[in-house]
Amino acid sequence: MSNKVKFEQYEKLLRDWSARMNLVAPSTLNDIQTRHIADSAQLADVLPRDVRIADMGSGAGFPAVVLAILGWHVTCIESIGKKVSFLRAVKEELGLKNLEIYHGRLEDFVRQLPAKNDDLVFTARAFASLTKIMDYVARTKCRLFLLKGREIEKEIMDAKRKYKFNYELTPSKTGDGFIIFVRFDR
Repeated sequence: MSNKVKFEQYEKLLRDWSARMNLVAPSTLNDIQTRHIADSAQLADVLPRDVRIADMGSGAGFPAVVLAILGWHVTCIESIGKKVSFLRAVKEELGLKNLEIYHGRLEDFVRQLPAKNDDLVFTARAFASLTKIMDYVARTKCRLFLLKGREIEKEIMDAKRKYKFNYELTPSKTGDGFIIFVRFDR
């Protein structure tokens, strides 16, 4: 199955399941390609190819499923059972062997990680503030690739009060937000 067909199938599944549960804001269902898929896909421009991805609060699979379709090995971290069911259906329907689903809380996932994780990065979209995300994953020292909104400068200032890190901002190609790449000081 080509990536184009996978994205079409993913969009169909998202529409079908959204009729039964709140996966994305109903107002965004008219523009899934740009609002969700293209927005998530822009991470492909900044992510190294040789990493494993742990996507925090995967929900409807953005950016996790998009990145899996594009070839990365991705673990979705999701605590809500009905969203996990959706992600499992997507994995099965699209034949995504490189997509794993962790049904549980982020802090439990992080707790079970080995001490050295040089090839693991965390991603998220519409998940939590930068400080809250760093609270969850700081002990891992893993890099972060996050899709964030236009208030990112304030989030960075807040996080700098608590954590030492370097970052790069890339303007979003699909809206007025940013991609932020974060590397913790070691």
